[in-house]
Amino acid sequence: MNATSELGIRLANGELILIDGATGTDIERRGVPMVENAWCGVSALTHGDDVRAVHRAHIDAGAELIIANTYASSRHLLARAGEEEHFAEINRRAVALAIEARDQAGRPEVLIAGSMSTSRQGGPFPDVEIARANFAEQAIILTEAGVDIIVLEMMRDIEQTEVCLEGALATGLPVWLGVSCVLSHGVPWMWERTVTLEAFMQRFAAEPVEVITVMHSETEDIDLCLEVVKKHWSGPIGVYAQSGVFEHPKWVFIDVISVEDYAEACMRWIDSGVQIIGGCCGIGHEHIAHLRSRIDARS
Repeated sequence: MNATSELGIRLANGELILIDGATGTDIERRGVPMVENAWCGVSALTHGDDVRAVHRAHIDAGAELIIANTYASSRHLLARAGEEEHFAEINRRAVALAIEARDQAGRPEVLIAGSMSTSRQGGPFPDVEIARANFAEQAIILTEAGVDIIVLEMMRDIEQTEVCLEGALATGLPVWLGVSCVLSHGVPWMWERTVTLEAFMQRFAAEPVEVITVMHSETEDIDLCLEVVKKHWSGPIGVYAQSGVFEHPKWVFIDVISVEDYAEACMRWIDSGVQIIGGCCGIGHEHIAHLRSRIDARS
């Protein structure tokens, strides 16, 4: 039985999985320059040692799954950053760096996820047919590079999510669907504020994904967002929240939640039935290490 199958069994048995914190912002913390229109998307080529070190730090902190640095590496984002010719190379190298970190850590059981996102990085959405082709190509590259799972991160609307999900599901790998939401007058909306989380879940809850996560959302918004997700989805649920502010093309580390407060929030979500827990932008490997200790102390 491979590690991915074992993960499915663990989730089916109600077990808890600790994933990593934010790769991109930890790369930025190390002084790696962020790129206009593609944020950390080219770092695998320009600063591979830093990317590998970030993955290793999260593994050493106790993460059981790490996400390769491909969130901002779609073909259309890289094209806007003037890096389209390196699209395939960047995605392959990002996965290789995650695998190298796992090997260096001597933790062969750690899973590697490939990230795909409808992130705009401040620009427009691509034409839907261009997005469809680009996401399908990226999913194939990530699969051939050796990821165990594909995670769709920061989904924010219906049309772009449909084509991103289509490409991921075509690989046959397990797919996690990550929603980013924000409260407006007490109502959870998707990040773009063009569709409510309720409407989004009505559209996607029946899709054959293995996990739905509430991610890259403010800590204080998570609980109401979880209520909506649980209303429509009975499968495994994950949470990895953000802390700080994005000012293109950098993450600004202001008022970042403490490791203690973040762990306290995570334990509350775990008590509510969340099975996959970790961190998104602003949440570093120190947060994951502290969370690991809290989880282990409870076991």
